[in-house]
Amino acid sequence: MSENPATPESAAPDAHAPEAHAPEVAADEARGLGSTAVSAATPRRGAPMFPDGTGPAADPAGSHHERRIRSFQPRRSRVSPTQADALRRRWPTWGLDIDGLSRIDLDAFFDGLPVVLEIGFGMGEATAQMAAADPGTGILACDVHTPGQGNLLALAERNGLSNIRVANGDAIILLREMLAPGSLAGLRIYFPDPWPKKRHHKRRLIQPEFLALATTRLAPGALVHCATDWEPYAEQMLEVLSAEPTLENLHSGYAPRPDFRPLTKFEGQGLDKGHVVHDLLFRRRAT
Repeated sequence: MSENPATPESAAPDAHAPEAHAPEVAADEARGLGSTAVSAATPRRGAPMFPDGTGPAADPAGSHHERRIRSFQPRRSRVSPTQADALRRRWPTWGLDIDGLSRIDLDAFFDGLPVVLEIGFGMGEATAQMAAADPGTGILACDVHTPGQGNLLALAERNGLSNIRVANGDAIILLREMLAPGSLAGLRIYFPDPWPKKRHHKRRLIQPEFLALATTRLAPGALVHCATDWEPYAEQMLEVLSAEPTLENLHSGYAPRPDFRPLTKFEGQGLDKGHVVHDLLFRRRAT
């Protein structure tokens, strides 16, 4: 799964490749899908992917928020016709651009379900599995990867999952500007970018400043669940989570992998390489 934002005090764009625009889609792939799906998947270089506002914006928060180091970069890589079609049809009701301009009414957005925020969901397969296994919980899935957003919406529609909503943009702005205190029933961060080089550790998501913000949005008893297959990052996660006074560890150290977290393709590849996956389960204290 891909990581989304960095700490509230971080300051520069991701060191990865600059934002990519979707290339041409082969004509045989586009046949029968209509001009809207084709145009969404094949914008001209520099042109917005969804100029009519029917899909996620390229930069929803614009420049009205402070500069800081982010651990993510919007990645508008190749969007398939199926993904583009799902974005156009489902985004108006199941999508949300993180513009930082107003609070989200989670009760209205999720029809009264308790809501868990998932930051960084990759292509969305695990998110869809968790939503199917627990239809009584809403999942607000936040990422900046347009193909993944489209894929998750397609999975949700195909499997009749009405408890998924997709948020596009910076999760720091989402937490700080758009979610009310105590409004979340949980927080999930699975396999965030470990930024292994020492000079890049400041880009890691799990930092004291991030947790100080995120925990204010958690209701008492809310579960914080992190997972990583990068040992040094697991150690940092455990240290930072343990030092947050509003959280308590549900285990003495790392947690056994809970049944509700699916085994992802990404995780399986890591296990095949001999990586050890660490889960961390913490709970928001009542006071």
